[in-house]
Amino acid sequence: MLMVTSEGRALVREKQLILISSDGLTGERFFLGVDSEGTAYFAVVGEPKPEPEAELAHLFEVGVELSPRDGRLFAQALGLVQWHADHRFSPSTGEPTVIEQGGWVRREANGGLHFPRTDPAVIMLVHDGVPGPEGRALLGSGALWPAQGVRRYSTLAGFVEPGETAEAAVAREVFEEAGVGIRKITYFGSQPHPYPRSLMLGFTALGDPQEPIVIDPEELADARWFTRDEVRAVKDRVSDAFRLPNRSSISYRLVLHWLDTL
Repeated sequence: MLMVTSEGRALVREKQLILISSDGLTGERFFLGVDSEGTAYFAVVGEPKPEPEAELAHLFEVGVELSPRDGRLFAQALGLVQWHADHRFSPSTGEPTVIEQGGWVRREANGGLHFPRTDPAVIMLVHDGVPGPEGRALLGSGALWPAQGVRRYSTLAGFVEPGETAEAAVAREVFEEAGVGIRKITYFGSQPHPYPRSLMLGFTALGDPQEPIVIDPEELADARWFTRDEVRAVKDRVSDAFRLPNRSSISYRLVLHWLDTL
């Protein structure tokens, strides 16, 4: 049993989730699945009792250190917990809904069913295609991110709109946020992002640093092209000119892919 707080934290000790017995637990619990050895896992919302040398942590704080199993359990639990918190009442009638099928369905009094949803989003590393230390990548700093101290820069991202392909969303978001046209859009990989219920679809794309950057101030405080040397120096902690994305994020993986492969 994985206990998650209402703020989305779980107990972690020595890079492992602390799983607890279901004995004596009350309240709603959500089925997370069964592993190859037949062990069933559930999530429950609550405040776990303190454990020696353990800390309450968010997934984004410890995700890079967790095993694949623990990372999946944590992400799945967060997504389900948030969905249930948002869907206790019917959006059409306002009446309470009830949990069924191990937490994967909420039923209305009239029989209507609601299922967990996932919102697709794209996240992209735009680069100039130049190999070596002088190759450049386009990174942006969010308008709502803290401006004090060393500013964080990340790959651009945005939600896929209705009727839109993921590739079209990549091109649209880059142009809307930074005013840069792109080409050669290539799929990289994906990552669940349960804040609250996104699936991040990662891409790389080519862009031209000679194009003027025109940021959308509602989305970005700044956007600029960084060389491999500049990014690698920050990654290796030789420079503190800016900060990179959290190491557990697909954004960080995209940056590493560009540094070492493209």
